[in-house]
Amino acid sequence: MSFILYTIFEVLKGVPNTLIITIVAIIFGLIIGTLFAIIRLKNVPVLSQLIIIYNSFFRSTPLIVQLFIVYYGLPSLILLLNDQFNLSINPDMFSPLIISLIVFSLHAVAYLSESIKGGLQSVENSQIEAAQTVGLSKFNIYRRIVLPQAFGYALPNIENQFIMLLKGTSLAFAVQVTEIMAVSHVIANEGYRFIPVYSVAAAFYWLLAIIFEVIFSKLENKTTRHLQFTSN
Repeated sequence: MSFILYTIFEVLKGVPNTLIITIVAIIFGLIIGTLFAIIRLKNVPVLSQLIIIYNSFFRSTPLIVQLFIVYYGLPSLILLLNDQFNLSINPDMFSPLIISLIVFSLHAVAYLSESIKGGLQSVENSQIEAAQTVGLSKFNIYRRIVLPQAFGYALPNIENQFIMLLKGTSLAFAVQVTEIMAVSHVIANEGYRFIPVYSVAAAFYWLLAIIFEVIFSKLENKTTRHLQFTSN
């Protein structure tokens, strides 16, 4: 029992980094993903094609491969730039946590841009046309009418992506980030008690997932009422 309590308190130390990676990734994913979705819908030349390629790459390759590419490739790229342009950038300036934040954010953008694109397409054109007739600018139409509804329609997919990111943070231990899985791995290897330790880790992921599912459920209830009101 004392070992389990020790494990719980130690694994708890990895929770902040797990949450930081997940929340930062989902925020940047929503911001950049929304921009990408609008560009795709507007069919902006060149940019639309580049976004399609970007989304295809990040959706089709394993997250851990993306982590390794940036983790090992970024210092090499900095050294190359230093040699080519006579710079003095420190190749170790990006910590494993920063690299994980970058990669998880890029990964989230690819998925969320598709979800938001679907949400934008779900907004009825009649509402946009009505807003134009009363003189609203394109910016205000998007800000006050289109985007709130698009996020409402996309919310179930956003929730799924959030939970996927939460679970995916377990891969960050491969690039030396001290999160739930990394702490668990160290404790398990030290005591050779793998099942109890990883069971505790699983319980933490499960508990966090339940908490955020409840939060998203409340958000979905509110947005559903709002969408029903706007569609009437």
